Amino acid sequence: MGGNEELRWVGERLAVNPLDSNIIFFGSRQDGLWKSSDAGTTWNKVTSFPGNPKANIGITAISFAAQANVFNKQVSDSLYCVAYGDGIYQSTDTGVTWSKIPGSPPETKRIAIPSNGVLYVTHSSGVSKYVNGAWSNITPFKSKNTFNGISANPANPNDLLVTLGENGQSSEIYQSSDGGSTWMKKKKSMNTTVPWWSSYMLSNPWIAAIEFDPNVAGRVWFTDWYGIWRTENINDHPVVWTNYQKGHEEVVTFTLVSPPEGPLLLSGVADVDGFYHNNGLDAYPSLMFGKSGPSFQDTYSIAYCETDPLKIVRVGGKRWNDSYTGAISTDGGLTWKQFASFPANTMPMRVAVSATNPNLFVVTVSGGQPLRTTDGGASWQSVSGLPDGVKGPWNWTQSLSSDTVDGNTFYYYGSGKVYRSTDGGSSFVPVNESLSAEDNWHSLKALPGVKGEVWLSLDQKGLYRSTDGAKTFSTFDKVERAHLFAFGKPKPGSTIPAVYLYGKVADMGDGIFRSLDQGKTWTIIGDQSTPIGNNPNVMEASKQQFGFVFVGTNGRGIYYGTQ
Repeated sequence: MGGNEELRWVGERLAVNPLDSNIIFFGSRQDGLWKSSDAGTTWNKVTSFPGNPKANIGITAISFAAQANVFNKQVSDSLYCVAYGDGIYQSTDTGVTWSKIPGSPPETKRIAIPSNGVLYVTHSSGVSKYVNGAWSNITPFKSKNTFNGISANPANPNDLLVTLGENGQSSEIYQSSDGGSTWMKKKKSMNTTVPWWSSYMLSNPWIAAIEFDPNVAGRVWFTDWYGIWRTENINDHPVVWTNYQKGHEEVVTFTLVSPPEGPLLLSGVADVDGFYHNNGLDAYPSLMFGKSGPSFQDTYSIAYCETDPLKIVRVGGKRWNDSYTGAISTDGGLTWKQFASFPANTMPMRVAVSATNPNLFVVTVSGGQPLRTTDGGASWQSVSGLPDGVKGPWNWTQSLSSDTVDGNTFYYYGSGKVYRSTDGGSSFVPVNESLSAEDNWHSLKALPGVKGEVWLSLDQKGLYRSTDGAKTFSTFDKVERAHLFAFGKPKPGSTIPAVYLYGKVADMGDGIFRSLDQGKTWTIIGDQSTPIGNNPNVMEASKQQFGFVFVGTNGRGIYYGTQ
């Protein structure tokens, strides 16, 4: 369906016949119109549908005329379907035959049909009304932004709502009590239950859908770019809207860190910077990072100093204006101070901090040579001996790591080679050139508390371990896929860090696994019936509590498990 594709905010593409809930119609982006007559168990393509929608946009809205009439026990087989770029089609026999409505707006986005059978639509040029075979323009006013959401009150066919705002700008809501002849802008008062939301998020950018609640008079719902809102009285002045959601933060995760001191979890994410998870894992964080220091659109990488773990570095920036930098925290990520300098037009991708000197760290950059600082970001020097960094920001390879004991040693993987620096990241040399090349998906991590021990995951090519500073690597025969891995706190009574794996183990299949004996044996800890959603891209485990493991995803937020 394309959750991040063009016109993802239009609809509804799925319609259930309110007079027979076994009948469902679905409008696809690329494969036409489909129908189920058995409540979705089986589907057949509606080959009689003649619409010719725009490629990759497809059918943008379907609606039964009876969707509102059912409240008055009126029966109708009329069905409307929008072929975006072509027009609106009508069927009067529940989808068997179709005819195009003359003059219908070709780029229709949403449909509303109240109990009087009038057809209201939003489209690329405004808002229109179709009654008695004629179209009329009822757009509230001309705007560079376009109208999208629309709803008709089931209890009053002349009571309409439309929403303005489609391009990430603040959205406004307009109401008509006379079927669109006149409109009134609804003043909003936003009551947020999510403490970290910014003022921009409270302006309701990009309202997708608005709906009268058919069961509670005066109640209205809408969804926007960030959440779900509801008012108990749409006729109030101002209208008080409250957001209702929990576990609905569908962020893209770039990095996760669980230091041995301070917060249980720090997260770096796309679009909303990142978080110090100070309220536990089942409650919203109080603030984004930017509320207590420099504000980034994205945080790409976070790292801490092994011997002084409250000293933390994060790098990121703002894609919208190509400005990038980083920040340092001395209190475990609670507050931040921006780097005194950072090279212009340079996107930082990964950071690794010296195990013994929090002012010494190495940063890889998008498409260029890595950088190094010895004074906490006040000045920068080029690193020698490494290839140019991967292009960002949409890359989750973890190529860079610092030794967890020796403060002068850093490691880097690229194109089948492992490089090592023993002079504080100033220069790198290849120390192993015998590994498989896997530039699309890999993670290089140093084992906590052990000098010279480095592990490397190469996705379908397996998991590797070195105990001699990356000179030689051994494989784990049972690990058939190592998509992600992480080190966590040892089991009580042990000094061996737990190893967590997102991948595939021989005779055990795909899943999430844990090893307490350095990879000799594995135990499955994930629930295969409830897999992690949408491209897991980051894995971390708690250094403070045994058994806590975190998985970040590419658009479904952060999952955690306890075992």
